Amino acid sequence: MKILMITSAWLCLAFNSAVGQSTQTVRGTVTDKISQAPISGAKIILVDSSPVLGAVSDPDGNFRLENVPVGRQSIKITYSGYKEISLDNVFVNAGKELVLQVQLEEEFRKLEEVSVKAQVEKNKPLNEMSAVSTRTFSVEETQKFAAAVNDPARMATSFAGVVTAGDGNNHISIRGNSPNGLLWRMEGVEIPNPNHFSNVGTAGGGISILSSQLLGNSDFSTGAFAAEYGNALSGVFDLRLRKGNNQKREYTLQLGFLGADLSAEGPFKKGYDGSYLINYRYSTLNILGRMGVPIGDANTNFQDLSFNIYLPTAKMGKFSLFGFGGLSYQTTEAEKDSLRWKEDDFLRYNTWFSSNTGAVGATHTYLFKNRSYLKTALVFSATENGYHEERFLSDYVHLDSTYYQLFGQQKITLSSTYTQKISSKTNFRTGFILNRPGYKLQQKQQNDAGQFEEFINVKGNTETVQAFFQLNHKWTPKLSTNAGLHYYQLLLNKSYSVEPRASVKYEFSTKHDLSLGYGLHSQLQPIGVYFAQATDSSGVVSFPNRDLKLSRAHHLVLAYDIKLNMYSHIKTELYYQHLFDVPISADTSNTFSMLNLLDGYYTGELVNKGQGKNYGLELTYERFLHKNLYYLLSASVYESKYQASNGKWYDTRFNTNYAASLTLGKDWHLQKRKNRVVGINIKTIYTGGFRYTPIDLEASLLAGETRFKTNETFGKQIPAYFRLDIRASLKRNYEKVTTTLALDIQNTTNRKNVGGQYFDSKTGEVKYWYQTSLIPVLSYRVEF
Repeated sequence: MKILMITSAWLCLAFNSAVGQSTQTVRGTVTDKISQAPISGAKIILVDSSPVLGAVSDPDGNFRLENVPVGRQSIKITYSGYKEISLDNVFVNAGKELVLQVQLEEEFRKLEEVSVKAQVEKNKPLNEMSAVSTRTFSVEETQKFAAAVNDPARMATSFAGVVTAGDGNNHISIRGNSPNGLLWRMEGVEIPNPNHFSNVGTAGGGISILSSQLLGNSDFSTGAFAAEYGNALSGVFDLRLRKGNNQKREYTLQLGFLGADLSAEGPFKKGYDGSYLINYRYSTLNILGRMGVPIGDANTNFQDLSFNIYLPTAKMGKFSLFGFGGLSYQTTEAEKDSLRWKEDDFLRYNTWFSSNTGAVGATHTYLFKNRSYLKTALVFSATENGYHEERFLSDYVHLDSTYYQLFGQQKITLSSTYTQKISSKTNFRTGFILNRPGYKLQQKQQNDAGQFEEFINVKGNTETVQAFFQLNHKWTPKLSTNAGLHYYQLLLNKSYSVEPRASVKYEFSTKHDLSLGYGLHSQLQPIGVYFAQATDSSGVVSFPNRDLKLSRAHHLVLAYDIKLNMYSHIKTELYYQHLFDVPISADTSNTFSMLNLLDGYYTGELVNKGQGKNYGLELTYERFLHKNLYYLLSASVYESKYQASNGKWYDTRFNTNYAASLTLGKDWHLQKRKNRVVGINIKTIYTGGFRYTPIDLEASLLAGETRFKTNETFGKQIPAYFRLDIRASLKRNYEKVTTTLALDIQNTTNRKNVGGQYFDSKTGEVKYWYQTSLIPVLSYRVEF
C-alpha cells in the first residue's frame, strides 16, 4: 500500500508539472470487410474540424491524420461503391497514437443506398455470417463498465440473457445454460479457458488472464451461432487481437490493489510494418485482505503474460505470433490448535490449489487477387489444475494426505479458413479445425477405511475433427440470408454431429429489421468424464462413460430491431432451445444431469438420454456513447428445464426466471482544465436466485454429514440477487502522457447476497453462506 501510494503521488507530481498537449496522431488502415483487401483512395475526414483535417488512404490502405485535438472526436470514412462509416466518440489520448482498423462494406446498390452510420451499427457483429443473438463489444467497454475490471465475461453480464453465476468468479450462465457451454476463441481458433483460478470442466474462473491491452473489438454470441463455430451450446466469445503500434514505441503502466500491469508496443525497425505488443501482470489479492476486505484466509496470487507479434511480408503474406499464459495458486495453512479443530475441522488441514493455463499460436494470412484470402493457424495449449489436502494428526507434526488431484491437458490445434468474396451480393467461407488433445488425469481420495480410492487415473490422447461451410447472399438491398453446415466428430468413440445453420434478415426500412436464425449445435463432454473409473467385485476396472455421445441442441431465435435515432436502438429477441443427447445418471434414482454441472468431472455412470429446454424473451434498450452519455438497459424472462433419468422434468440449477441490468456512464470535460475528464459509470443487476436442492436436516443429523431431499431436486430458489457497482475515474492528458485514476466499488451497498446453504455438523443446523461484500479496487494508469 505504501509503495503504491508513494509511486502514484510521485507520478502525479511529475505529470502536473508538464504542459498539456493539445494534439495527437490518428492513423490506421482501410480494408474491405469481406476480402480483407486494402482500399486505396478512401477519404478520411475529421468531423467539424476547421480548417478541414483529412487524408486519403494509400495503395496499402494506410492513412494518417496529424495534429488531431485530444478528447472525443468523430471521423468519417467514405469510398465510392462502399457504405459510408462514421466513427463517433473515439477518444484521442495524448499518451498514445490512435490506430484504427476500418472495414468498409460494399454497397449492394450504389447511388440510392442510404449511408449506414457506424454508431447505429455498433451492435452489429464483426462476423457478417452472424445474423442473430450476436453483438460486438469494444475494449473501451471492458475498461469503462463498472466492475468489469477489463474482463470480457464480467462485462457481458450487462447484456440480455447473461447472468453471473457468483461474485467470486466470472462464470456466466447464458439463457439458462450451464457456464461450461461457453466457447472461447482467439484469432479464429478455439483456446482453453483463459481465466485464473479456473477448475476443470468449466469456461470461467476468478479473473481473466487476457489483458485489455491486447484485445481489439470482438464478438459475443448467445445463440444460433454461425456455421464456423463448433463445440458450444450456450455462447461464443470470438476474440480478436489488436496489433501493436508499428511506427512508435508506446508503454502503459497500471498500479492498483490487484497488482501491477506493464505493457509495451512498437515497431521492430523503421520502415517495416511489423510490430510487437506484450503485457505482463503480477497481482496479489492479499492487498485487499490487509485493507480489511474479507476475501478468506487463503494466500492468493496470480500472474500472467500475453503478447501479439505481427510480421507481414511483401510476397508471402502476413504472419503473426500470439499467446497468453497464466499462473495462479491459493494455499491455506492449518492451525496447530486442537481446540480450534473442535470448532471447525477444516482448520486442521493444509491445502494447495493451483490453476495454470497457456497457449501459443501462429497464424498466416494470404490475400489472393480474386478478392479472397486464406487464414491458417497452429496453436499449442495446455492447462494444469491441481489440488492437494493434508490433515494434521494430533501430534501437530505428522500429516495425513486425504485428497489429491492433478489434471493435465495439452492440445494441438490446426485450422484453416478460406473466405471468398464473389460479388457485392455473395460471399462464402469454408474451413476445417483439427484438434489433438492429450490428457493425464489423476484423482483420488481417502475413504472411511483410511485407504486411497481412485476415481480417475488415465493418460493418453485422442482427436476431434470439425469442418464447415457457410454462404452469405443479399437477394435485395433489404433481404439477406446465411446458410451453412458444421460437422463435428470425436474420434475417441466415433461419435459425430452434422449441424445445419441458417438465418434470414429483412429490413423493412432504415429503422426496422426482422431476423430469424436456426442452428443445430453440439459439444464435447469434459474430457475427464469419459475416463471415470468403475471397479467390479472381481477388481476389474472399466470406463462406463467412454462411449458417451456429444450433447446437442436446436436453437431458434426471432429478433426485431428498432433504430430510434443515430445513436440508440431497441431490440427484442424471442428464443427456444431444445437440448438432447445430454448425459444423465444411469441410475433412475439419481437426478443428475450435465446441464446442472458448474465445474469438475462427474465420475458416476452416465447415459445420453437426457433432455432440456430453454425458452424466453429478451429486451435491450441501448444508447451508444453520444454527448458523453451512454446507457444499456437489458431485461429477460425465461424458463430452463431438464429431464432426469426418472423421466420427470425439473428446473435447472440456473433457472432464475428473470434478470435485469442497467449499465450507464457519463463523462464531464472540465471547462477550466480542458485536459481533464471525469467519468462516472454505474451498473446495477437484479436477478432471480439460482435453484438448489434443500438439505434434509433430519437425515443429516443421523448421518453426521450433509444429506439432501432428492425428491425436491432444485425445488427451492435462493433469494433474489441485487448488486450495485460504481466506477469513478479521472483522466488527464499531459504532454505525451495520459493518466487515469479510477476507483471501482463493487457491491457498493454491501448487500449480503445468499450464495447457498450448508449443513453445520457442529451446531446441527442448516445455514446460509453469502457472496462477496463491498470491494474497492483502486488503480492508477499511465500511458506514454
